[in-house]
Amino acid sequence: MSEPEVVIPLAPNDEPSDYEDDYSSDTTSLESSISKYRYENGRRYHAYRDGAYWGPNDEPQNDQLDIGHHMFTLLLDNKLFLAPISPGLQHVLDVGTGTGIWAIDFADQFPSAEVVGTDLSPIQPPFVAPNCKFVVDDACLEWTYPPNFFDFVHVRAMYGSVADWPAFYNEVFEHLKPGGWLEQLEMSIVFRSDDGTVTDDHVFSVWSRTFIEAGEKFGKTFRIADLARGYIEHAGFVQVVEKKFKLPVGGWSSDPKYKELGQWNLIHCEKGIEGWAMALLTRIMEWKYDEVQAFLGWMRTGLRNRRTHAYYNVVVVYGQKPSPSPAA
Repeated sequence: MSEPEVVIPLAPNDEPSDYEDDYSSDTTSLESSISKYRYENGRRYHAYRDGAYWGPNDEPQNDQLDIGHHMFTLLLDNKLFLAPISPGLQHVLDVGTGTGIWAIDFADQFPSAEVVGTDLSPIQPPFVAPNCKFVVDDACLEWTYPPNFFDFVHVRAMYGSVADWPAFYNEVFEHLKPGGWLEQLEMSIVFRSDDGTVTDDHVFSVWSRTFIEAGEKFGKTFRIADLARGYIEHAGFVQVVEKKFKLPVGGWSSDPKYKELGQWNLIHCEKGIEGWAMALLTRIMEWKYDEVQAFLGWMRTGLRNRRTHAYYNVVVVYGQKPSPSPAA
């Protein structure tokens, strides 16, 4: 994480230097390296910490992220979060902010809070509310914000992105203020059905098994939706709450809310599957490009089959950093 800005005054007798020229050169070089993206198999990937994350950062994938934001907001009944945070919060961190859409919406809703979104890619809008800013950073490295600094830390869809989740939650715990909250929303990648239409040999089941294996080989599990609550409790958080939601794939539900969610999720999956698959299957699983495209074709056929009543679970976990006990 980037440290809060610190202004270091010059000593009274300091002479002018070439600092400005040096600074300009250094920052131009740094910005160039961050935006010197990797292009591979027709997709664009982040440059900073190259290879640390498997998802593209190009426009098709960014569209998928924004669709996902809309879908998750609908799922949570038009809420950005579920944790009982204080309305007077000051410092908020959105880890893995992506396009920054959650951070922007949160900053609009809480104008008194400074909202920082971090990501490996500088793909966020340049013009946002003054209480919202974005930083290129890797949350898996040691954090450099002060301890006890944030009132709220938000994490969403970081599956397959973190090698050491216990260490990550320890960083969150250390940098939250006492009484502050962590909230995480994660998707399970295991497709299910309640009526047996997702069989063991269905493409959805093959997809789930393939990417769970890829995540384990990559060293960054895709099973964090199932593991988050235990890790968060072990890190020392209290009042931990876990809520599970079924998210349909396609508009097969008779319930109006779930029908709409399923329709959005179908678009979300159609937009996302190539980006979710390409780097993991070619880099980690060593598939050929044509093999990936054939798998994607099979997956698209499965997504459009109205007789399949598939869903996957979305899990929200939130917990609070305990406040110090009053002196006896």
